[in-house]
Amino acid sequence: MSQEILVRAPNWLGDVVMCTPAFRALRAAFPEARITLHGRDGLLPVLGGAPWFDALLPVRSYHRGAAALLAEARSLRAERRFDLGICLPDSWSSALLMRAAGVRRVVGTGRAGRGLILHETVSPLPGVGSRGLVARERHALNLVAAVGARPLGTQLELFTTSVDEDRADALLKAHGLTPGAFLALAPGASYGSAKRWAASSFAQVADGALSRGLAVCLIGAPGEEGVSAEVASCMRAPPPDLTGRLDAGALKAVLRRARALVCNDAGARHVAVAFGVPCVVLMGPTSLEKTDCNLDRVTVIETEVDCRPCYERDCPIDHRCMTRLEPSRVLAAVFDVQQTRAEEGRRGAEDAGT
Repeated sequence: MSQEILVRAPNWLGDVVMCTPAFRALRAAFPEARITLHGRDGLLPVLGGAPWFDALLPVRSYHRGAAALLAEARSLRAERRFDLGICLPDSWSSALLMRAAGVRRVVGTGRAGRGLILHETVSPLPGVGSRGLVARERHALNLVAAVGARPLGTQLELFTTSVDEDRADALLKAHGLTPGAFLALAPGASYGSAKRWAASSFAQVADGALSRGLAVCLIGAPGEEGVSAEVASCMRAPPPDLTGRLDAGALKAVLRRARALVCNDAGARHVAVAFGVPCVVLMGPTSLEKTDCNLDRVTVIETEVDCRPCYERDCPIDHRCMTRLEPSRVLAAVFDVQQTRAEEGRRGAEDAGT
């Protein structure tokens, strides 16, 4: 009988994508195992088409209290007995759910005293900077290394399904957008308002891109419609707005077709990187110390103020780390990316002709 492995995914889109190097390493280490990914329902489609899992199982008890957690644990236990559980979040509830579900060996970091409920505690990697931060890719690889999964690089990787592709093509066609010829703007950030650049600033970038012949569209997850609508209201002419129109699977297929992405330091950034799409990232309350892998196609726009990085969800003062980011800098970065991609295309054509 093959080994049964349960992997509890992180709770944020960007963190899920940054864990793909660990998922890849785990599958390589356990090619015959049945691996189930347990994660938030809305995030699972982003891993659709990936070859690492035999099942994608939604978490039903997230933020619903102890009774819901115990009910889900009973359901998991009744469905199958898991031999190994890898708990990627550092929360008590994620580890407790695995224990209550009867997972025979639960592995995770011992932060916040969780060693009391884990079977095996993994020491976290030493962090960098004043906050001791560790890139999520390395954090996840450190966890799976504890169960014998050898790292196979830190590059991010995503896949799409035929359904994702068809839905993306249909939506782009309906809005007159040509694959590879539009700038995507993702003004949302589910983490909190402190990560979000002003709607008027996104609008200035969008208007500037349109005035120079580059098509623009707004993208975002369900629940971010209001943020995108505010950007559109500040523009001279509202662009196609795909926010909330697609699940995470089809949205990644749309983003894969973008010429470039302008976004806050949020999940869309990592999806773009996984597909090799250049992105210009507005970074305010956060720091690259936590996301310092896979930066080849990332241009970070930031400013130095004494209070950053603070990692606050909502700025308690004047949001200076974001308000001091000038749209002109962002627009210049977008067209630097455009020029770089054009040069890459010319070199590729020349190489193909030799």
